[in-house]
Amino acid sequence: MNVAAISPERLSDLLRAMPKAELHMHIEGSLEPELIFALAKRNDVRLRYKSVEELRAAYAFTDLQSFLDIYYAGASVLQQPQDFYDMAWAYFQRAKTDNVVHAEIFFDPQTHTARQVSMRTVITGLHRACVDAQAQLGISSSLILCFLRHLSEEEAFDTLEEAWPFKDMFVGVGLDSSERGHPPEKFERVFKRAAQLGFKLVAHAGEEGPPAYIWSALDVLKVQRIDHGVQAIHDEALMARLAKERIPLTVCPLSNQKLCVFPNLADHNLGQMLDQGLCVMLNSDDPAYFGGYLNENFVQTFAALPLNASHAYQLACNSFEASFVPEAQKQVWRAQLDDCFQQFGA
Repeated sequence: MNVAAISPERLSDLLRAMPKAELHMHIEGSLEPELIFALAKRNDVRLRYKSVEELRAAYAFTDLQSFLDIYYAGASVLQQPQDFYDMAWAYFQRAKTDNVVHAEIFFDPQTHTARQVSMRTVITGLHRACVDAQAQLGISSSLILCFLRHLSEEEAFDTLEEAWPFKDMFVGVGLDSSERGHPPEKFERVFKRAAQLGFKLVAHAGEEGPPAYIWSALDVLKVQRIDHGVQAIHDEALMARLAKERIPLTVCPLSNQKLCVFPNLADHNLGQMLDQGLCVMLNSDDPAYFGGYLNENFVQTFAALPLNASHAYQLACNSFEASFVPEAQKQVWRAQLDDCFQQFGA
């Protein structure tokens, strides 16, 4: 495939057109201010912000915790199954325009059960949207239940038990929320139990936390994917292992910039990780808060870094490789990707 034949002028169009999978997207983080206000009105929830504009203006974050404070406040409007459905359906519609063919979506049940919203309400609302996205939009998807790492492992066990009756509606468990001060080891037993129950395992590590957290996520939690992982660049032995074992890193550039992990996109280490053979891919993380859904992450990142069509092809292929779907389906998506590149003259 002659990717050099694709001019820089056409690269932006190619990035938007090519099929891709998204593997790191928090569904609560797709809750746009307009929908927050609509759901607040539906459920008679009083917000501290007077308007959509005032709420959006508050999205000036200095680190992960400053984001989480407003993230949890926004989730307070989610109370009924239809609320969760509407939130997920809005994401799927945007994903369709970005040519996302598959999404593996994180959700944080503890954010809602702490407000006396039942596990059934959360999961059934989200799952119904996933079913409709496949039928109406042609987007396959699966749900990944995340434990909040600032809470205790005992609470994570309770959450896993509460979710068990809905085990057929989600495929894996993850670990998110405040990374600093909450190493993966804190959740060793609950991840071992989740593995015994047959769930896929992923964990946020190495976003703000050190490379040691990535080692622990792999060796203690036994995860199959690392979410973020950008701090791995500071550990040569870790980088070598990630490349050799093809351990996926679900990188989120606009999120990293918005949360000041990197001062500017031009400082991001995505290109370095690609060039060292790591299985990295692009994702939007919390797109309503971080300024862009998946295509915007591609376009802005490629504009800021010396990346070309070959990198784009690899990122898309990596997203398929790292997904929790059968190999036959991955081959279908790779063929679609090849067709797209051929249409652009590659």
